[in-house]
Amino acid sequence: MTLYSALVEPFADYGFMRRALVATLALSLGSGPIGVLLMLRRMSLVGDAMAHAVLPGAAIGFLIAGGLSLPMMGLGGLVAGLSVALLSGLVSRTTALNEDASFASFYLSSLALGVLIVSLRGSNVDLLHVLFGTILAIDAESLCLVGGIASLTLLAIAAVYRPLVAECFDPGFLRAVGGRGPLYHLLFMFLVVINLVAGFQALGTLMAVGMMTLPAVVARLWAQTLPGMFAVATGVGAVSGLVGLIASFHLGVASGPTIILTASVIYAASLLAGPPSPLRRLVRRPHLSA
Repeated sequence: MTLYSALVEPFADYGFMRRALVATLALSLGSGPIGVLLMLRRMSLVGDAMAHAVLPGAAIGFLIAGGLSLPMMGLGGLVAGLSVALLSGLVSRTTALNEDASFASFYLSSLALGVLIVSLRGSNVDLLHVLFGTILAIDAESLCLVGGIASLTLLAIAAVYRPLVAECFDPGFLRAVGGRGPLYHLLFMFLVVINLVAGFQALGTLMAVGMMTLPAVVARLWAQTLPGMFAVATGVGAVSGLVGLIASFHLGVASGPTIILTASVIYAASLLAGPPSPLRRLVRRPHLSA
């Protein structure tokens, strides 16, 4: 096997591989920065809960379309995800529950309801597609949706970068200076939901958050500044998508899980070889060199 046949030929010969590659690149552009902000807010598990919260809406879209219509399921997932985000915020502000507890409660209910809806009218294959995605089946319409969400995310971050960062690190300060913190928090949750909808198109509800969380934690190990974290997270997501697609093509395995496992391998390598790694601590440094 030559280098060309291993790395280039799958994309040169098959249109579905090219569309899948473009989709993963678009996902990395949108999900990378959002994942970094989620991590810095200590809301990574909230992102996982939100990924499951889109399932009932996606299932309703599945019933309305009579099958796996990704745009219809994406629209349903967007409505469901925003509804859960708003309800969870309302519950946390009107009761003694914290926001993470309310998210956990809604996520479990949403996951059970979504699986039940799909199982009523669909087959086991349909359920697997909803839960784990069909990145190799992305068509031009769905690709435009994913690319549009990535573009909207980058434009929104650029437009409200400073308030988002301030609300991320010190929300109390933003409230003290009248910075409309709740509004920017709601905007950020909207960006999280639409990127999860984009990830759902490719990776399913169970792994959509993987393109946010794993590149973000790798970026935290290698970069010290926020723009640096954005760049590293985006690069890790893109590399994971490229390597995962190539590996799944040659090994004949599912593409979505292979992409997430590739990101996991990069994370494990970063733990071992990154700046704060235990291997580096075992190497004796000269006196006062640190």
